[in-house]
Amino acid sequence: MALQSPEAPLRKLMGPGPLDIHPRVYQALTSPVIGHMDPAYFKTLDRVAEGLRQVFQTQNKVTHATPGTGTSGMEACVANLMEPADPVLVCVHGYFGDRVRQMAERQEADVTVIEGEWGRPTDPQRVEEALKAKAYKVITVVHAETSTGVLQPMDDIVRLAKENGVMILLDAVTSLGGVELKTDEWGVDAAYSCSQKCIGAPPGLAPVTFSDRAIEAARSRKHPIRSWYLDITLLEKYWGSAPRAYHHTSSSTLNYAILEALLLIEEEGLQNRFDRHLKNHRALVAGAEAMGLEMLVKPEHRLPTLNTIRVPEGVDEAGVRGYLLEKLNLEIGAGLGALAGQVWRVGLMGYSSSAENVLFFLSAISRALAVQGCKTDLPAGQDAAMSLLDAD
Repeated sequence: MALQSPEAPLRKLMGPGPLDIHPRVYQALTSPVIGHMDPAYFKTLDRVAEGLRQVFQTQNKVTHATPGTGTSGMEACVANLMEPADPVLVCVHGYFGDRVRQMAERQEADVTVIEGEWGRPTDPQRVEEALKAKAYKVITVVHAETSTGVLQPMDDIVRLAKENGVMILLDAVTSLGGVELKTDEWGVDAAYSCSQKCIGAPPGLAPVTFSDRAIEAARSRKHPIRSWYLDITLLEKYWGSAPRAYHHTSSSTLNYAILEALLLIEEEGLQNRFDRHLKNHRALVAGAEAMGLEMLVKPEHRLPTLNTIRVPEGVDEAGVRGYLLEKLNLEIGAGLGALAGQVWRVGLMGYSSSAENVLFFLSAISRALAVQGCKTDLPAGQDAAMSLLDAD
């Protein structure tokens, strides 16, 4: 059978990621491929690092993007900070908190889990009780739980970690670049994200940042870091040492793209970007609720970048997603784990967080539900959304 060029359909991406990217980022992807040890490329890597420091709101020297998706960033943080018998407190209130647990167990850490209800944040009182009962090296927290659409309040957990001298490992996969993330102010020691969500680039890179304390912990381990590829003590010698030490064949194409995305963030301004994501989120929620749909998460804990909508009773959840994809070229996400079949996950991140996408989604979901005999009040939904979108 002869090889054929792939035919990629033009979709509107409004799931949990990847999302649509800005035309300038697409253009950056067409830049010439150059070598991973080229002095010109090192300048690009330096600019990427500086852009990520701004978005992470940190001065951490070791701030860059590991090769791979957000899971590579997760594994980099876990593998470098944890070793056998290390006492680790893992906060789980969704699918990805549990993935951190699995990784920590593979490092043979001494893992204690605070298991919370999916759709609610981790209760800081339970964290306080755990810290009183035992001394821990690391506490892991999911800032933005992609499976549930929950934004974890950080103030109390940050205070408790500082009072007890515990390092914070933070999952910022669905918050970095779309929601306030104060790495240095909060005292976060290691955090990871991904390129394809709020940052606004294609998949393939995982932004990470490590504090000086975290780097020292990695260097002074009793056991070798179990991942050679994600060993931060090796990666930092490629990312920023003089002279640079070869580590892996870094993708110039992906780094050109993430650099352009970071330049777009800088031009917009972080606070303006946070405000845009919040405004569009509120408009989508107002529209969905006015139509008669129900959100999973309580208002005070909703993640502005990822909206979880309950599937109405009697509706074929997969059938709705299939209709949207086949008829309207619109992709939204299904529920994961305990929420499989119960919710839709609707992303408003980066370039995809727009008033146009809010209104398109409301009309699209209304039609998809109508096909199954589930009626919604679309005019009321559009009016509710527009009343917020029109506001200054």
